[in-house]
Amino acid sequence: MSTSRTKFYLDKQRAKWSGVCAGIADYTGINVMWIRLAAIVATVTFAFPWTLLAYWITAKVADPKPIELYSRDPEELKFWQGVRQSPQRTSRDIKSRFREIDRKLADMELYYTTKNTSLSNEIEKLR
Repeated sequence: MSTSRTKFYLDKQRAKWSGVCAGIADYTGINVMWIRLAAIVATVTFAFPWTLLAYWITAKVADPKPIELYSRDPEELKFWQGVRQSPQRTSRDIKSRFREIDRKLADMELYYTTKNTSLSNEIEKLR
């Protein structure tokens, strides 16, 4: 089985029954309590047999989350949820971060490569 950080998985570690709601919460980044509440409301008020059938089918068809994807780093979890929700926005954010790093490096390079008389004097004193 191949491991993908952008695929839906059942979250067995936070599961109450089979991990469907916890998996949806992990996939979307929405608090699991809200997902469970929505599932209960949908089951009770809207379509009793259909929501239970969809839940059961999802529990049988979906793969459990691989152990290597359980991360304790909240920043990494948030990053991958962002990738699943909007890959284009995540790509744009990463490009923006790299541009900012590149700009800072260019500023540092400019500072150290321009004619800096005080720095040159210090270097000459050391020789």
